[in-house]
Amino acid sequence: MISVIIPVYNSSDTILSSLESVKNQSYKELEIIIVNDGSTDDSLQLIEQFIERNKGLNFVLINQYNQGVSKARNVGMEKANGDWIALLDSDDKWLSNKLEIQLQVLLENPHIDFLGTNRNDEILKDFLHIKIGKLTKLSAKDLLYKMFFVTSTVIFKKEILTEIGFFDEKQKYCEDANYFIKIARKKETYLLNESLIVFGGDKAFFGEKGLSSNLWEMQKGEIKNLKYALDSKVVNHIEYGSLYLFLMLKYFRRVLLVKKKRLFFYN
Repeated sequence: MISVIIPVYNSSDTILSSLESVKNQSYKELEIIIVNDGSTDDSLQLIEQFIERNKGLNFVLINQYNQGVSKARNVGMEKANGDWIALLDSDDKWLSNKLEIQLQVLLENPHIDFLGTNRNDEILKDFLHIKIGKLTKLSAKDLLYKMFFVTSTVIFKKEILTEIGFFDEKQKYCEDANYFIKIARKKETYLLNESLIVFGGDKAFFGEKGLSSNLWEMQKGEIKNLKYALDSKVVNHIEYGSLYLFLMLKYFRRVLLVKKKRLFFYN
C-alpha cells in the first residue's frame, strides 16, 4: 500500500483537482492522508464534501491549527501505514499512471529507496557534470547543484522515516530540498526522467507565488542547505566555496528572469 500525504492550507482553488488526480490513479491500493493546516478559506468544506462523495476511497483527514507545511507533512507521515510514502502538494496534480509507473520501477529495482520524476512535460538532459539517463542515481552533492526533485514527484520507502527522520519544522524555505539531501546522503536516491505530474498549474518553479516567490528567502534556504552539506562532509571547504558562488550566480539570474517576465507582463 502507498500512503499519500497531502498538506493543505487555503487551497480552495486547487485542492479538488489534486484530489481528483489521486482518485484517478490506475494504482488503487492507497491510503490518502490529508492534513488541513488551519485553512481559513473553504478548503476543509470542499475536502469533506469530496470524501463524502468518494466513500470507497481510504481517507484519513487530520485537522490542526496552522503550523506550516513541514509540520503538516510530518503529522501525515507519522500516521502512514503504507510501505511507501508519496507526497502531493495541494496545488499539484498527478498523471493517472504516476504511481503505477513509479511502483513498477521500484519493484524492478528493489535497491532504490527514493524515486522522483520530472514535471510539466520536461525531459532532462545532462546537467554540468551530471549524466541524466532514463533512470539516474543522484547523490546529495548532485542535489546541491540542481534540486532535481519537486516534492509532488517523490515516493520513498516508509523505513526512511526511521533512519533519516522527518522534515525540519524550523526551516521555512527549501525545507523539501533539505530533506531530500539528507536522504540522498544515506539512501539509494534516483530520478526517473519522465514527466508524471503537473506542477502548480504550470507555474514557474520560482518567483510567481507561494513561498518560492520570495527569492532572497529561498536563496537563504539554499545556503543553509549548503552549510548542512559542509557540516555533514558532503562537500569540502573548496567545494563549499565553489557551490556558494554558483548559488549566488543562480540567484541573480533568477532575479533578472523574474524582472524581465514582470516587465513583459506589465507592458
